[in-house]
Amino acid sequence: MATEVGTSPQADGMIASNDNVKDASHPYSDDEDSLNEVEVNGNWTPQEKLLHEARLKAKAKRRQRKSSSRNSTSESFSESGDVTGSDPHSPKGKVHANDRKSRTGKGRGLPKKGGAGGKGVWGAAGMVYEDEEPDVRDPNYDESSQGDTVYETVVPEVDEKELEKMVNPIVQEYFEHGDTKEVQMLLKELNLGPHKYEFSSLAVSLSLEGKASHRELTSRLLSDLTGKVLSERDMARAFDKMLKELPDLILDTPEAPQMLGQFIARAIADHVLPMSFLDCYKGKVDCDHARVALDRAAVLLTMKREMVRLDNVWGVGGGQRPVKHLIKEMNLLLKEYLVSGDVSEAEHCLRDLEVPHFHHELVYEAIVMVLESTGDTAGHMMMKLLQSFWKTGLITVDQMNRGFQRVYDELPEINLDVPHAHSIMEPFVDLCYQESVITKQLRDACPCRGRKRFVSEGDGGVIKT
Repeated sequence: MATEVGTSPQADGMIASNDNVKDASHPYSDDEDSLNEVEVNGNWTPQEKLLHEARLKAKAKRRQRKSSSRNSTSESFSESGDVTGSDPHSPKGKVHANDRKSRTGKGRGLPKKGGAGGKGVWGAAGMVYEDEEPDVRDPNYDESSQGDTVYETVVPEVDEKELEKMVNPIVQEYFEHGDTKEVQMLLKELNLGPHKYEFSSLAVSLSLEGKASHRELTSRLLSDLTGKVLSERDMARAFDKMLKELPDLILDTPEAPQMLGQFIARAIADHVLPMSFLDCYKGKVDCDHARVALDRAAVLLTMKREMVRLDNVWGVGGGQRPVKHLIKEMNLLLKEYLVSGDVSEAEHCLRDLEVPHFHHELVYEAIVMVLESTGDTAGHMMMKLLQSFWKTGLITVDQMNRGFQRVYDELPEINLDVPHAHSIMEPFVDLCYQESVITKQLRDACPCRGRKRFVSEGDGGVIKT
């Protein structure tokens, strides 16, 4: 057993040396396989068999590595026999450790990106770059070095849903100042796009819910905007839309058909709408409300065809009327009331005048009519009228006191035309005080005519006060 153990390492060593020689000369020899079978079939212990199998596996791996390295090396040779990527001063076939050849055994051994990549590299050798146009989106773009730069303001187009929110404040503010040029400037700043005709319809809709002065201002606005911001076609589209929406407008404004007819007549007279606007609807209107509006416009144009403009279709706003005209309107209002006795109609007419700062003139004219009248009927009717205006708040305390005070101050002059003015004034003032139309202070301020009495005949007819 000792001899076998002693000879075993020698045989093993001899086999290992023979294997090295065979590997060097014939890497794929068939004799080696038969020798391995003889060794495995010998009288070896299990540990020696496992060690021998491990050595065989290691040899197989080395063979595989060597074969892959030989294949990659053969592919990297150029036609002249030089190795691509090798240093020309180095021995042939020797590759530097820092070359760009793939170390996985799968690459061709060529540098990445053809030598145009890597740190500090601006491209492949011999590459010529051409001048490129500057890109404004480039972070390094310098607009000052590109010459003169022209800036253009781009206004986004107003959405149809946001149009009403933007137009309502403009129209409401216009009703306060009445400056059409400011509205024109604001509209030019907005990009209304194809929805600009809706500005006219929105302005008319808002004026229908407002006062007569608002409708007059709206008619003037449409006249001033035509040809500058809006065209006749835009105006025609706006009124056509209003005619279609009349069933909805009547819910808030029962008089909308008549008012829209007046708007159409005024627009045609102001050359905002073409003269053929009404002719386009003859025999083509199914809506009763639209037919009423068109008939109203046709009647007004027939009555006023000799006039260039229908200036008084809405009346004239209180602040724009002359004082004499307002006094005339108030006198007519009071005379109609004395005939009809309709307090609500008188109140409606006074509100339409839209002169709350001039209501003291109505109080003055009413008291003068009482002084000039005969009998007590006019006094009681005027007291009821003033009492109604006082309770509804149409005439304020200041305007009421101012009207009475004016009569007190002018009573001596009125007495020249009406000799019994003092005797009529005192009971009327007491009646107004009893009905809480005026205050006690205002009643006490009423002037009283001094009484004169004659003494007995023995005094020589001297009048004593």
